[in-house]
Amino acid sequence: MISAGNDESSQNFGLDLTPLIDIIFIVLVFLLLTANTQLLSLPVDVPTEADSNLSALSQDQHIAINVLQTEPHWALDGQSYNDFGAFEAAFTQAFKENPKAKVIIAADKTAPVQPLMTVLAAMQRQNITNTQILMEP
Repeated sequence: MISAGNDESSQNFGLDLTPLIDIIFIVLVFLLLTANTQLLSLPVDVPTEADSNLSALSQDQHIAINVLQTEPHWALDGQSYNDFGAFEAAFTQAFKENPKAKVIIAADKTAPVQPLMTVLAAMQRQNITNTQILMEP
């Protein structure tokens, strides 16, 4: 005898957790996207007045490094170096002769980033912190 409602398949009760899992993943993605990430910053001194006077650079107080667009990428006070090792040796010698000099890095705006990063790494190896980077307005 078959009775309605007493069938085993009709009494199979279960929870469908799919919507709950979907909501948990949406909340997780929201939290990951809105979490505060640590931003690294570099302090830059910017002139406050539009008509501020520019001071000329004297050669005895500054060491100028040029990062060029084409090979050779490095120049020290206008003299180009094909090999970065030779450039670094000349720069180290110039800095030892005048340790109070400011280092000015003037990079061509179309120059690749890698030569600039190589120069910055070399200055970090020498523990040089008195550096300025020239930019086009």
